[in-house]
Amino acid sequence: MNESVTGLRNYLVVTGGYWGFTITDGAVRMLVVLYFHQLGYSPFEVAMLFLFYEFFGVVTNLTGGWIGARLGLNITMHLGMSLQVAALVMLTVPDAWLSVAYVMAAQALSGIAKDLNKMSAKASVKLMLPQGENAQSRLFHWVALLTGSKNALKGVGFFVGAALLSTAGFRNALWVLAGGLLLVLVVTVVLLPRDFGKTKAKPKFTQVFSKTAPINWLSAARFFLFGARDIWFVVGLPVYLYSVLQWGFMQVGGFLALWIIGYGFVQAAAPKLVRKTQQDLGPDGATARNWTLLLALVPAVIASALLYELDPAWSLIVGLALFGIVFAVNSAVHSYLILAYSDFDKVAMNVGFYYMANAGGRLLGTVLSGWVYQVWGLIGCLWWSVGFILAAALLSFALPVHAQSLVTPKRQ
Repeated sequence: MNESVTGLRNYLVVTGGYWGFTITDGAVRMLVVLYFHQLGYSPFEVAMLFLFYEFFGVVTNLTGGWIGARLGLNITMHLGMSLQVAALVMLTVPDAWLSVAYVMAAQALSGIAKDLNKMSAKASVKLMLPQGENAQSRLFHWVALLTGSKNALKGVGFFVGAALLSTAGFRNALWVLAGGLLLVLVVTVVLLPRDFGKTKAKPKFTQVFSKTAPINWLSAARFFLFGARDIWFVVGLPVYLYSVLQWGFMQVGGFLALWIIGYGFVQAAAPKLVRKTQQDLGPDGATARNWTLLLALVPAVIASALLYELDPAWSLIVGLALFGIVFAVNSAVHSYLILAYSDFDKVAMNVGFYYMANAGGRLLGTVLSGWVYQVWGLIGCLWWSVGFILAAALLSFALPVHAQSLVTPKRQ
């Protein structure tokens, strides 16, 4: 097979594996939030269940890129799937065993699994992409498609989790998810080359800390961007819909699933939403800054609508639709920029470093989501979100205007 056909084949296998993992990740998130809220856990206690999930995501991204560069990205991807199967099985024990500490440990495994899988899939894109004319345009499209389809399927996972909880129960749902992911793992092990994603260079561990200024600034902006989302989305929003608006499990899960699915479709279409003149070269720092500033307006408008007692259901439905569109473009632009700023031998480590910041923002956002909601309610969560988004926009002013000047066009 020529390079182009081989790259496309591997891209499809990696994408399919990422899809399978993502469904289980979204489903178990919805299962844990709704089931443990039903058991009587407070919003802050529910948030604490995800503390290790996000914390170990930080650690995993820091080390996972280095491991992937030395051993191969297929190794880290398959390890992530295996750990997710183990984490799902851990939660099938009787309720008496499901202490906060035990669930946090299971979620720690799930967090490690998720970020090993995500880092492997995202870093693989640059290695699979055939070089040549309009490579940056193709890179933006491939990254947007991978990320967008993943997020759409995470929304499917939200729906699957809520549906399985309502029909099969908590433990049977976990067994179904574990069995399905195990099948995906076997298929990707068979189809991917054994040395896939392994670089010729053997980087030292100290090299995981990026010394490139644009990657550091982008990572810092990513920290606040994803903290801004999770500060109201992880705990505050589903608990508000369930306890204040009196929505049922299927309504909450279905609504959040549709939001994530729509968000994923927008993310996949992001190359068509940025300026036409940028598509040939790819987005740059100005693109990231402008879309982040636009995003800050959305939670501010939602908070104001709730504060002035406009219909809360419609305020959230319309507001979330707008937030999803703008946030999806922001995320797609960021996902492109980290690959554009990285050369081939450092792409795994740079992506790992970048997603370490992403996980750190999610960690802080998750903790604050439970605490802020408990103290100030959903309106408070939204105003905190505005503050985080403005911090991300401020950091984006340091990003280069032309990302493509930092791209290394040739493999080592």
